[in-house]
Amino acid sequence: MRLPAEWEEQGFVQLTWPHEDTAWYELPKVLDCYVNVARAIVRYESLLIVCRNTAEARADMAARGWNPDGLPVRLVEAPLDDTWARDHGAISVFGTQGEKCILDFVFNGWGLKFGAAQDNQITRTIYSKGAFSPEVQYVDMRPFVLEGGSIDTDGAGTLMATSECLLSLNRNEQMSREEIEAHLGKAFGLKRILWLDYGTIQGDDTDSHVDILARFCDRETIAYTACDNPADENYASLKAMEEQLRTFRTLEGKPYRLIPLPLPEPLYLEDYRLPASYANFLILNGAVLLPGAASPLDGLAAGQLRKAFPGRKVEIIDCRALLSGHGGLHCITMNYPKGW
Repeated sequence: MRLPAEWEEQGFVQLTWPHEDTAWYELPKVLDCYVNVARAIVRYESLLIVCRNTAEARADMAARGWNPDGLPVRLVEAPLDDTWARDHGAISVFGTQGEKCILDFVFNGWGLKFGAAQDNQITRTIYSKGAFSPEVQYVDMRPFVLEGGSIDTDGAGTLMATSECLLSLNRNEQMSREEIEAHLGKAFGLKRILWLDYGTIQGDDTDSHVDILARFCDRETIAYTACDNPADENYASLKAMEEQLRTFRTLEGKPYRLIPLPLPEPLYLEDYRLPASYANFLILNGAVLLPGAASPLDGLAAGQLRKAFPGRKVEIIDCRALLSGHGGLHCITMNYPKGW
């Protein structure tokens, strides 16, 4: 097996469409954001939209001046609880003979924090409805619990993840760290796991998903969330993470090229700090979408990502509305390789 990197050529991206029964604050603003994300994705590749009801989703799009007809967009219906495609979506791997496989792990609402009975069935449902190419094989990975946002890979056998998330209660606590490593190693054809033992962002309820903390940009480069303000409540944890990242080595034994991304200025919903992160970017064919916060720091973060992705256009999309659900741009998307 081989788990491909996100920067490898993609076939399409999945969005799972919000509706009035999903747990979003100010749903109209969230739908505005989803349409903006969808518009951006189809400039570069195809889009799969999983929705509760096709007519309902189309009405949402039409109300925002967007018609997917004639664009590389497919809509597939499935019952759903929420819309975090990165975590309930399938994880794509290549088999030892080049087979195309989607791995369907248990999604249990981030360690039983939220109801996810329907989201846990989305991949199985859309596979049965022909959402993937006929040659794609469905592989049931149950009962192992895993969210796509909790892992990141260089495509060459290295996985990066946080110990806080993968070793947390109500996921796979019956397994030791060594057993989890062995299980993931077999599932993804890994050579090693780089465990981040530090790194938290206030307001995050995923138990520190790696995709808001540190991301591979190529096999020698990691972009990460940095904080230089000692008064910020995230400072100590992110500084400890930064120091640990400096100890990591590539498979060839070289230090990684580390590119710091600024921590966005604090954003709040009433008195609750929201988990904003520029590391929650989405890589597409020829582009990188950056979750903007309508801040001067957006431009600084975009400049840093241009260093990390010199051959790709960096686009900023205002994703503040997504933070009301405690997530971001990468969290609402799932990418699939070409041919899937």
